[in-house]
Amino acid sequence: MTARRGPTRHSFKLPGVSLSLREPILNWYAEKARDLPWRRPDATPWGILVSEIMLQQTPVARVLPAWEAWLRRWPTPADLAAEPPGEAVRQWGRLGYPRRALNLHACARRIVAEHGGEVPSRYEELRALPGIGDYTAAAVASFAFGGRHVVLDTNVRRVLARAVQGVRYPARATTAAERRIAESLLPAVDAPRWAVAVMELGALVCTARSPRCADCPIIDRCAWRLAGCPDHDGPPRRGQAYVGTDRQCRGRLLAVLRQAHGPVPKAALDAVWDDAVQRERALDGLVADGLAEVLDDGTYRLPG
Repeated sequence: MTARRGPTRHSFKLPGVSLSLREPILNWYAEKARDLPWRRPDATPWGILVSEIMLQQTPVARVLPAWEAWLRRWPTPADLAAEPPGEAVRQWGRLGYPRRALNLHACARRIVAEHGGEVPSRYEELRALPGIGDYTAAAVASFAFGGRHVVLDTNVRRVLARAVQGVRYPARATTAAERRIAESLLPAVDAPRWAVAVMELGALVCTARSPRCADCPIIDRCAWRLAGCPDHDGPPRRGQAYVGTDRQCRGRLLAVLRQAHGPVPKAALDAVWDDAVQRERALDGLVADGLAEVLDDGTYRLPG
């Protein structure tokens, strides 16, 4: 079996599209870009890696204070690697999807053990870190080290689906056609700036539910607009439920463990969720995922 390779640099030509989209989007970004700390010139590769993991499925407004607190406590991978994984889960707070905290901790230890404490610059090395997928590896290689890679997050995929393919939403999973389109638009020079500009356009203007087309710099050349903004013809897109779900239950239980400074008796966990069957299922899931440990005396704690 042939090993899967990182983003290629081969070009898939879409005549006339590349230049017509690049210039207005880059000009818009120069004027409208948000001043985010992980985009500043003094941002470290570690800070950029932390931001990319925190920003997965989490809004910028929630990430900002968490990112700043994380970097104050652990400004380098070695600082985090020296702590037990439970401290990463504690510091993660209420950002959600807390396995990301364990992944960051595992990344820090791997970076120290195999890369001398420095975040690696190559896509392939980044991709080999725990919990790092194609998007995160490409983003860090691009934004931290100036590499030329296709960076396809949800926002970028939505912009390209509308502007080039003329559809309201991209496919649920990234397709080969999407990657070819993204590769065709990738400039030879300053590719990271292009990647973040398209990402920003998707986050601020070409949003999922209520796109602000009047503010879009490519409104006059967007294939979706020119086609009359056709509705999505696939399965309905529904937001994820939260209230009453196992995910909410897990969050309640984990909050008790985070706030404690020692082992927690089972009764303290039982008190925060009424449904015993769901509570036990959620608690078993936390233990199985490595987010909690059960001790010999039946008490629970964050992983040590």
